[in-house]
Amino acid sequence: MTTRRDFLKVCTVPPLLTAIPTPINAMIEKVLRLTASKTTKRLVPGDEYQDASVWAFNRTVPGPELRLKKGDTLSLDFINELDEGSSIHWHGIRNINAMDGVAGLTQPEVTPNGQFRYQFPLNDSGTYWYHSHAKTWSQVARGLYGPLIVEDESDPAVDHDIVLMIDDWLLANDATIDEASFGSLHDWTHGGRLGNWLTVNGESLPTIEVSKNSRVRLRLINAANARIFGLNIPASAFLVAQDGYPVPIQETRDVILGPAQRADFIIDLAEENITINETYNSDQPYPAVNLKVVDTTQTLVAKSPLDQPNLEAPPTLIDVTIPMHMQGGAMGNLREANYKGELRPIRELAQNHKKAWAFNGRIAEHHDHLANVSLGQSVSIKVWNDTRWPHAMHLHGHHFWIQKEDGVFLDGKRDTYLFQRGEKANLVFIADNPGFWLFHCHMLEHHAAGMGAVIQVS
Repeated sequence: MTTRRDFLKVCTVPPLLTAIPTPINAMIEKVLRLTASKTTKRLVPGDEYQDASVWAFNRTVPGPELRLKKGDTLSLDFINELDEGSSIHWHGIRNINAMDGVAGLTQPEVTPNGQFRYQFPLNDSGTYWYHSHAKTWSQVARGLYGPLIVEDESDPAVDHDIVLMIDDWLLANDATIDEASFGSLHDWTHGGRLGNWLTVNGESLPTIEVSKNSRVRLRLINAANARIFGLNIPASAFLVAQDGYPVPIQETRDVILGPAQRADFIIDLAEENITINETYNSDQPYPAVNLKVVDTTQTLVAKSPLDQPNLEAPPTLIDVTIPMHMQGGAMGNLREANYKGELRPIRELAQNHKKAWAFNGRIAEHHDHLANVSLGQSVSIKVWNDTRWPHAMHLHGHHFWIQKEDGVFLDGKRDTYLFQRGEKANLVFIADNPGFWLFHCHMLEHHAAGMGAVIQVS
């Protein structure tokens, strides 16, 4: 089995796993508070290592678990105690546009010592998360993220409901954050900022106690800047949701999560401890988190068969098609691109402007509109990943169906889809939410280097 130090050498990402985030259960009339500030955290255990300087919500990484009910209104004051501007994006929530949290698009950044109140209804249940959306390539990598769970009365009964936020950190030899590597042109033009230390809930290989023979809901969230994770659950496991949206229930032990993607499993435990392993980044399983079974006096829920969900069918007719030819990056075929109204060679764009990726031959930014569509129209973003790198494409404010190149739709909806290099697929959605909605790569360095533009729904 791969050791933790071997994992670091093989894929430049060793693991850390954390305890379960402390939940904040919100009532509709209660105003919550998240404060972004600098603090320290021991990321790598051992006296020979130092505490890392991290940026955190309420001084914890991940930030507090926000757990609410479908139909609640989330009301929250964000206080910025950092020395640069920030904001909070509520990833996966079909939000009010003014509350989406994209600095420079849906709101001004919250300046140092400033605050902003987010208030919006939670119309969809599921596993979501929140994170900074100002200089995300830096602020998320420093720890500004946390889980947002929206429960529904129809959720399957379980004995334990556990969030696992998986991240990687790029650390120096003393286990402090590698500051010199921020903004690396290599990262921005290649696979993104890939860490060398893995954490789950901010800890290294944590152990979480669960009851013997219990039924557990695991909510997996990939919070990494750019790392793709594969996870194996050695138990009777059923995939029930992806990106917060129900999927046909299927028995499987494995899932691959691109940055920002989520997956929910219902697992039925026996009397043995289990270790969930990371399997994508090495040819050997890498221990990520331990579930330790313990005796209990509580009455356990019945392990009844899970009901298949009723899924919304994709539209049969498309009103608007948006072509999306993605090019650029290292070893790519992009020779020049339009940037700020001028056609420039890719070498100049990379070296002088740190831009390396293009949508339809254009270096995209928040003011660039891919399309203007009318409220209620069915839309298909026709994506061709014509690069040598995978891209986790995320659409704000909507959930979409995925139509593969052969015309077949995947089951369920998503808000983030991992395109492999060379892949073509259509992301189909109903434009039922007015506003300016960002569409971007969630390999955060790719977004900063040109992979982000806006779809206007009006």
